[in-house]
Amino acid sequence: MSKKQRTLYRKSTFHTQYFFRKYPALPYISKWLCISMIIGALVGTASAGFLKSLEWATNFRESHIWLIALLPVAGFLIGLLYYYYGKDVEAGNNLLIDNIHDPKGIIPFKMAPFVYLGTIVTHFFGGSAGREGTALQMAGAIADQLSRPFKLNRHDRKILLIAAIAAGFGSIFGTPLAGAVFGLEVFLIGKIRYNAIFPAFASAILADLVTSLWNVKHTHYHIDLIPELEFLPVLYSILAGIAFGICSAGFSRTIHWAGSVFKSKIKYPPFRPVIGGIIIALAVFAMGTTRYIGLGIPVIVESFEKQLPLYDFALKMIFTIVTLSAGFKGGEVTPLFFIGATLGSALSLFIPLPFGLLAGMGFVAVFAGATNTPLACMLMGIELFGAESGVYIAIACVVSYLFSGHHSIYAKQKIGEAKNRRYSIDRDKSISDL
Repeated sequence: MSKKQRTLYRKSTFHTQYFFRKYPALPYISKWLCISMIIGALVGTASAGFLKSLEWATNFRESHIWLIALLPVAGFLIGLLYYYYGKDVEAGNNLLIDNIHDPKGIIPFKMAPFVYLGTIVTHFFGGSAGREGTALQMAGAIADQLSRPFKLNRHDRKILLIAAIAAGFGSIFGTPLAGAVFGLEVFLIGKIRYNAIFPAFASAILADLVTSLWNVKHTHYHIDLIPELEFLPVLYSILAGIAFGICSAGFSRTIHWAGSVFKSKIKYPPFRPVIGGIIIALAVFAMGTTRYIGLGIPVIVESFEKQLPLYDFALKMIFTIVTLSAGFKGGEVTPLFFIGATLGSALSLFIPLPFGLLAGMGFVAVFAGATNTPLACMLMGIELFGAESGVYIAIACVVSYLFSGHHSIYAKQKIGEAKNRRYSIDRDKSISDL
């Protein structure tokens, strides 16, 4: 290298170093924008395919009700698949949360096809489950495969999984802002990991955009009447939030209890969904309705249009707890939307607020209490129902979060800050350790 070349090299190196000292965030932004674009494209496409498949499975089942009689057989096949080939991914969402806290080996890619197949089969034959769990697991399994080609360390893998969860949640519900905050909020109660804020938002927004490009439509909800912000409506909102928080805690505690009963009474895991399937199928045929199985989207929409009976939320809770605790696959969140919306609509019998507003408040508040993600749920309410209902949504979510206690549908959530100083709970304990 000549003297002139050495001089030019030193000058270019100096200018490069000066540029990065002046804009220190640029390498970080460039790196994670690239990764987020890949996550958004892959997860958004996976969510679009899953939503289309789920729509087909639901429509086919509703046109062929006799399929529900085969739910025990379907459950046995799901049980066999996971018992013999999927033990290392059976923990599902808890495996993702555990790896955010303490990254170990790369999450096996097979988690994505396994949970996709298990969820479609569950819905096709009449189980009561959701879609969020599937979307998060597919997103986590797909995104974590990027760890090797990008040579990500433990710290970066935590951010990667947070971004994946944000992308999966945002794209499956069409709520990218709520998805981003959910990814930042869900693994640690009372704290948010701000160093993952850019990847989380970028991944969630891009994934939702890609899902929309595949021409996938999300359900829209409308609240007809929102009262003026005054003392009494605020007081009524607090009372409703208490009811939603108690409901959240009841659901979380019962689903864990029911799961432990299935495990203690039925030692061979593939037989557990067989028993659960028999219970669900007999209940559906005895009641003569499919109202409480599947996602239940039509009933959720109905809760915004008229006052529903008080037993709707209780029956959906029972159907969902039996389905998921027995070992069928799917998420808890859409059933929680159903439970919260129908409970809110029914509460208008006692609480003088519009049933549509109460349905919207319950929709997100029960979810907030069951997952300990009040900020994400506030944003979700605003994205779904409009900013006009924002204050009432926020009140319901915060009160539900506080009154649900330290319970969660995710056993591997850890406590960053106790909800109240009067709780004598050690930090960094998992929900399952309490």
